[in-house]
Amino acid sequence: MTRQAENHLAPRLLRLLIAFTAAILLPVSVCGAAAADGGKSARTWTVQVGSESSDQAIQGMAFLPENIYVNAGDKVTWRANSAEIHTVTFLAEGQSLDSTQPFNPAVPADVTQMGSKDYDGHSYYNSGVMTNVSDSGFVQVKKYTLAFANQGDFTYYCLVHGMAMKGTVHVRAAGTEYPYSQSQYDHQSEKRERTILRDGERQWDVARDQAGPHTVIAGTDNGTSMVMRFVQQKIEIRVGESVTFVNNGMGAPHTVTFGTEPANFLAPLGDRDHFSGGDLNSGLMPPGSSFKVTFTKAGEFDYICALHDYMGMKGTVEVRD
Repeated sequence: MTRQAENHLAPRLLRLLIAFTAAILLPVSVCGAAAADGGKSARTWTVQVGSESSDQAIQGMAFLPENIYVNAGDKVTWRANSAEIHTVTFLAEGQSLDSTQPFNPAVPADVTQMGSKDYDGHSYYNSGVMTNVSDSGFVQVKKYTLAFANQGDFTYYCLVHGMAMKGTVHVRAAGTEYPYSQSQYDHQSEKRERTILRDGERQWDVARDQAGPHTVIAGTDNGTSMVMRFVQQKIEIRVGESVTFVNNGMGAPHTVTFGTEPANFLAPLGDRDHFSGGDLNSGLMPPGSSFKVTFTKAGEFDYICALHDYMGMKGTVEVRD
């Protein structure tokens, strides 16, 4: 090779050598910086609020992950992941959850965001109504973030589903080694979500067996997986006969609402013993309750669950002479 050719190649070789050296050293340097940090930099973690099937028929009542371990100074962001409404609610010190009716849409503190962006460890904090759809009837909250400065184990609840849906933020000292990465939490959540959906399908099968010629299952759940459908969705009876709507779930309330949806769907309305059309409402049906309606006129009578109709929870009673 001539000296001229050598002079021509030298700069190229030098550039390649520099590039090769940088490729080797750069990752080491980045990893070293991360290790030297010791987990002391503040992080933001993500928790999934609820889950659902593609047709919204099955809804999950769970914070995923249910337990998350963070360090003082970190933040947690909760993201709505279902059409079903939920809240992220930290109760005030000494405050207890109303097990009979934890959620009341007429109470501003239940449906609006309460508290600052920094959790103080003892006051009432509420996300407002979290959902991934805009037609739930509430002001939509897609995400909610809190910073945690104080160490401790802080349990929070969904006001809509009470004790059946709760989670805990475990806050340790800054610099503590994290037991899981966000990707590991996400993987755990995906597995849990698949289990919830499978459980919902099984609940649906059980509800089909429990429904009968004069019985409609008004939603069902096992405390975590909810079926947001009336089973059977269309029922045929004769004039003078009755239909009993049964909420045999463990955690989710429903309504049976004929006619115009009332402003206060929590309260009963109309004559269920002599129904010939018009407005009729069961009021809030908690788990384990039933609502019997006697039909005195032929026709097709459509009804909804006033809480979950936007997910497709609707039905029809066809009454024949």
